[in-house]
Amino acid sequence: MAATVAVLGTLVFIGWLIYRAVSSKPIKAHIIAYGVACVTGVFTLAYFLSMDIPQLIKILVSILLGLLLIVFAAYLQRHRLLKS
Repeated sequence: MAATVAVLGTLVFIGWLIYRAVSSKPIKAHIIAYGVACVTGVFTLAYFLSMDIPQLIKILVSILLGLLLIVFAAYLQRHRLLKS
């Protein structure tokens, strides 16, 4: 089940990028960073769901890791934009 969640999350991300390209919406770096952070969150969730620890701890850890990755990606993006 964990691999299925990860693969479906990746396919949704790729489909979302294709949809944005076809509908002529701009694809900027922060959109890609946000999408990669979301996919990373899905992979983190899949990883923790496959472990043998109580489900509540799995959910809390995956939410916290996803939040940290999103904040880190936003920080990197903002830092790079300020340098340009």
